[in-house]
Amino acid sequence: MTNEYSLFCVENLRVAYPQRQGQSGWAVDGVSLTLQPGEKLGLVGESGCGKSTLGRAAMRLLPESTLIEGQVLFSGESIFEMNASRLRGFRGEAVALIFQDPMTRLDPLMTVGQHCIETLQAHRPNLSRKEAKKRAIEVLESVKIPASRWSQFPHEFSGGMRQRVAIALALLLEPKLIVADEPTTSLDVTVAAEILQELTRLCAERGTAILLISHDLAMVAEYCDRIAVMYGGKVVETGPVEQVFKQPQHEYTRSLLKAALHIQKQEDNPLPGEDNPPQESQPLPNSMEGGNEESNSPLLRVTNLQQHYSLESNLLEQLFSRKRDVIKAVDGVNFQLKQGEILGLVGESGCGKSTLSRTILQLIPSTGGKVEFQGINLTALTRDAVRKHRRQMQMVFQDPHACLNPMMTVGESIADPLLIHKLANTREAKRQVIQMLERVGLTPGEDFFSRYPTELSGGQQQRVSIARALITRPQLIICDEPVSMLDASVQTQVLELMLELKQEFNLTYLFITHDLWVARFFCDRIAVMNAGKIVEIGKTRDIFTNPQHPYTQQLLQAAPLLARTN
Repeated sequence: MTNEYSLFCVENLRVAYPQRQGQSGWAVDGVSLTLQPGEKLGLVGESGCGKSTLGRAAMRLLPESTLIEGQVLFSGESIFEMNASRLRGFRGEAVALIFQDPMTRLDPLMTVGQHCIETLQAHRPNLSRKEAKKRAIEVLESVKIPASRWSQFPHEFSGGMRQRVAIALALLLEPKLIVADEPTTSLDVTVAAEILQELTRLCAERGTAILLISHDLAMVAEYCDRIAVMYGGKVVETGPVEQVFKQPQHEYTRSLLKAALHIQKQEDNPLPGEDNPPQESQPLPNSMEGGNEESNSPLLRVTNLQQHYSLESNLLEQLFSRKRDVIKAVDGVNFQLKQGEILGLVGESGCGKSTLSRTILQLIPSTGGKVEFQGINLTALTRDAVRKHRRQMQMVFQDPHACLNPMMTVGESIADPLLIHKLANTREAKRQVIQMLERVGLTPGEDFFSRYPTELSGGQQQRVSIARALITRPQLIICDEPVSMLDASVQTQVLELMLELKQEFNLTYLFITHDLWVARFFCDRIAVMNAGKIVEIGKTRDIFTNPQHPYTQQLLQAAPLLARTN
């Protein structure tokens, strides 16, 4: 595979982590790949197949104790033979890595501006601070981060906006190769499309190559020239994108495509809750959203809900500033949710979706408006009184690993809500937990009960999170991007499990997502959120076939569709 003109070449690479060394412990097992200048290669496969390990090996970011065989060449130079000084220059200037989790790249004690200046001055010491700031602001604005956010810290940004900052940092030094490891997992379709268009433009103009590591087959189909499919540490199929997607040779590639196409159903397929012929969806003024519901009392009613934050950089400004900058994260939201319904909440990162969910649960007190659950105004209750109602309202988060205590076994994590709400003693809790583990497909339950979260795959961890949310037999489940970090086949399994559980336990879901095709597959109705407001709400098919609001139309146009390539 090697030739002298390759920009990047992996030759028979094998990687084993210390605890896994041995014949069957290779995380990457005999992989060979090449990239030419300006080429875009998509690397796809399920979580745990070795995609990210390969990306980190390319940057020499693996622990010293890692066992590595084979070689990785960049413009003919061996990365594994570079000295420390050459390696520092190589990272950032020649190759940049965009991580899936932006907080692994961002220092919580540094502002966004400081991150940019430090990166530029470390690699281009002759650049003045003024020139560095000008360059940084240009790049930040290209990924839709306004200059007004220059002095803010990472925790003041949404997850999607933090990822945009991480992408800007990768672009600052105009590298020859970008290794992008799930770079748009936490981004909405419009921003993801804009950023990937920016990356591909960079490719064309400067001969920058991209290794795009992703589980999003539609995105790879739209933006990559070639695709490599990984399974069990090996590349099982590689070739031009169109050829692989139209005529997949390996059984695993066929199963990935089948799962992805199952979610991205064709327009003529039925959708959840589609008993009646479509009616036009309506872009609703703030005071009217959800106002045309049936007369029967909804499970959840949100009325003119507000969540505003003031931006003061220091104590003196708080004391003396008359005019305070205010972020209206949730700005007069109204909707109703009926028992047994699935309402999808879609919109760009930073539009207020996650803030809205936390305000509904009263994890953060609202600035104004009302949240009524089962006819009770939660915003008027004390914290202790809200806690009693919270057993009926549970949440499934985007990253299950982040919300499961690594020091507690799976069984202890799931049993915890039962013990907190005094719903069972220890023995009864264990019985219920094992039963619930088996219900979410983790069998035998006894075995998973005693495991720790680190011993599970991403999909298994998310099943544990679902079991934990269900254990108190709640009425309402708020799902905040619950499948965005999972590959296509696991996504399908988890979504179908959630639909089964909805029927079995008579659940109601508020389903937050930036993946429009997941929303179409899963939801009865969809509410579109932009800049803290719901701009359109309606039945799922109506939103997709006859969107009324310009922002909804923009979202749908930006969403990559795998069926277009097949």
